[in-house]
Order: sequence, then structure tokens, then C-alpha cells
Amino acid sequence: MNDQSDSSDARYQRRMANKKRVVDERIRSASEERGVLIALKGNGKGKSSSAFGTMARALGHGQRCAVIQFVKGQRETGEYRFFRDQPQVDFHVMGHGFSWEVRDVHKEREAAEAAWALAEGYLNDARYHFLLFDELSYMIKYGHLSAERIATALSHRPRHQNVMLTGRTLARELADIADTISVVQDERHAFRLGVKAQPGIEY
Repeated sequence: MNDQSDSSDARYQRRMANKKRVVDERIRSASEERGVLIALKGNGKGKSSSAFGTMARALGHGQRCAVIQFVKGQRETGEYRFFRDQPQVDFHVMGHGFSWEVRDVHKEREAAEAAWALAEGYLNDARYHFLLFDELSYMIKYGHLSAERIATALSHRPRHQNVMLTGRTLARELADIADTISVVQDERHAFRLGVKAQPGIEY
């Protein structure tokens, strides 16, 4: 029994040693220092939550941040209530509401243009280390903003600047320039089980 245990321990140690060598080599080969473009897409819950968690990490390092939420619901979200008072965060809630609430394409397009003009200002401002463009994909999907225009601005931002985009879809022009793309899948959602949206979870 002891011989079997010793053999199992030895195999485990060899596996971990091999894994460490692989990881160490990857760390050594990742020598470039620059900001990254991260896109979170998919139908699952948690894209914005992940992005705000990343912003909290940036703030922990003293970095200056800005948020633009391109789609506004009818409730103040918990993240807005928390981050709006942070001195290192500029927080903007744009738009007139969800498309199914407003149903006015002209108002939506004007709001999208105003929001993106603000975003371009931040993309040209080297003082900002982290930018979050929440639910940006809807503006492209509904034809309110040009994916090519957005991709061009993102490609010409300051070299150190990190940007996160969220939304269910991701335009090809943005996928082509993204450094990291994560897909959040929807396997089950409490709302479909009849559970009401609640503060601290959905908003």
C-alpha cells in the first residue's frame, strides 16, 4: 500500500514539474508590454460583472478608469452606485433605455453617436489606463455605429491602454483586432425558472 502511494505521489510530482516547465516557458516568451483589447461575448450571464471585476483590479493598482454603458435600463445598477463615487473612475450611463422600451430609432442613434464621441475622447487620452465599453455590441448590431469606425479608434489608442468590450455579439472588425475573446455560454438562467431579477445579482 505504501509502495502504491509513493508511486502515485511520484507520478503527481512529475506531472506538476512538467506543467511548471511549460508555464515558465510561456511566461518567459510573453515579453511584450502593452495594453490589450478584451471582448466578452455570448448569451450567458456575467459579461458585465466580469468586466467590472477587472476594473476593480485596475483600481487596486491605482489606474485611472472610465466606463461608458451604451444601453441604459430603468434602474440604477449596483455597479453604478458603487463606482460613481470612486475618484479614479469616470462613469457614464448613456442611451435612452433598452430598444424594446424606447422604440425610437432616431433617439437611439443620437444617443449612440454621443456615447461614442465620448468614448473616442477617452481613447485619445493617455491618462486613462482602463476603459470599459459596456453593451457596445448592440450599437453595432442595430446599425447605430460603424464597426469599422470603432475598430479604427481602438487600434489608434495609447499603447498602454486596456479596453474591455461587452455584448452578446462581436463584429468581425472587432474580433480581428481583439487580443482576448471570452464567450459566456447560457446553459440555464434563473429568470427562465420564474425567479425575479434582483438587486445585487441582475442589477
